[in-house]
Amino acid sequence: MSWFGKKQPPAISDARVGDAASLAAIHATGFERGWDAIEFERMLADRLILVHVARPGGKGAPTGFAMSRVVVDEAEVLTVAVIPSARRAGLATSLLQHHLARLATAGARRVFLEVAEDNVAAIKLYQRHGFDEIARRNAYYARAKGPPATAIVMERVL
Repeated sequence: MSWFGKKQPPAISDARVGDAASLAAIHATGFERGWDAIEFERMLADRLILVHVARPGGKGAPTGFAMSRVVVDEAEVLTVAVIPSARRAGLATSLLQHHLARLATAGARRVFLEVAEDNVAAIKLYQRHGFDEIARRNAYYARAKGPPATAIVMERVL
């Protein structure tokens, strides 16, 4: 909290290995098959993976994150996730803007991602950030209940 009683905006920074459990918890709230803390520890230790987190006022546990893998001049957004109580407040937009700028700094010139065709909010987020659909993968995402979902493959040139 600031001196005036208003919430401080989240600070976005590089993730730390110690964030693995928090990232796993956030991821589990947004995806049918969430990645566990051990998977996050491995990804956080991978030099090709960039992860940025948002922390309220720059302190405490993350409330959202963006993660990508960069290889030479291409990047793949692996996931963007925000805790349910912080959704629809612009946090994913702030994270994605910061993350895309860092991907460009890391040498990425093109960024790809896959998103379930029924994840309308995510598709709109990516479209607002200049991503265009380039392909579809039918029955790509397995679902515990119901038929598999088609993945939309999107690309953005940085």
